[in-house]
Amino acid sequence: MLAAVALGSNLASRFGEREENLRTAVERVCSLGSVVAVSSFFDTEPVGYLDQPRFLNGALLLETELAPIALLRGLLAIEAEMGRRRDLVVAKGPRVIDLDLLLVDGVVVDTPELMLPHPALAERAFVLEPLAEIAPGWVHPVTGRTVVEMLAALHAKQ
Repeated sequence: MLAAVALGSNLASRFGEREENLRTAVERVCSLGSVVAVSSFFDTEPVGYLDQPRFLNGALLLETELAPIALLRGLLAIEAEMGRRRDLVVAKGPRVIDLDLLLVDGVVVDTPELMLPHPALAERAFVLEPLAEIAPGWVHPVTGRTVVEMLAALHAKQ
């Protein structure tokens, strides 16, 4: 299965600054399958909770044998190993690393633990821009729009 994962960081850690955090996360995601593409990293403004440092965002494509829920749990374990404590910070607040499962080969999942495609995918330029670089033609299995079409629609709203 091919999966798309968003990467984000806006805090320094024992691994280094934001870029080193993202590169370390990419290396660790290799334990979940084979990373077949990694986007450029984009410096972005925070969204939602604004009183925090700027983010560095990217995306990767992962070829994996894991089922979507097992993949999600693997990504959350990597976040925890890298020092992210979801229980100690404000929602959408500062973080060493953020790994969001965006899409998995046309799979649609709607459970309390996992929603695929990611429910905010079409609303986030900081996710769509790096994803468009590595998977421009990936089709959202619910809306039928490609990543590039979702990005264009988002830019048209702004």
